[in-house]
Amino acid sequence: MAQKIKTRDITIVEEGGSFNAFFKHFRTSEESYDFEGLSALRKVLSNEKAKILHNLKTKKPNSLYGLAKILKRDFKSVSEDIKLLSRFGFVDMVSEKTGNRNRLRPILTADTINISIKV
Repeated sequence: MAQKIKTRDITIVEEGGSFNAFFKHFRTSEESYDFEGLSALRKVLSNEKAKILHNLKTKKPNSLYGLAKILKRDFKSVSEDIKLLSRFGFVDMVSEKTGNRNRLRPILTADTINISIKV
């Protein structure tokens, strides 16, 4: 069976001399988020977050701590970045039981991100 590709669409629209960005969950969803312009979009799609997405896809770490070690970054910073990526639907946190503890494992939920600019 072919794996279904999950896509996130981001549309940036010019309105009255400024840009507004709207993020749509899946192509089939009506839900959208207001990014408050290009600067907010840049925060979500920064180089550090691109590294997180790449490592989630290629190395599939078992925990946030493992991801922070792979990235050689502070755990708190990685955790904050993951929360933002999760808020916009790029990453999900899956709870896994290991021994007596529950561990949160970040997983990538989008295979493709489409960005379009309407002027």
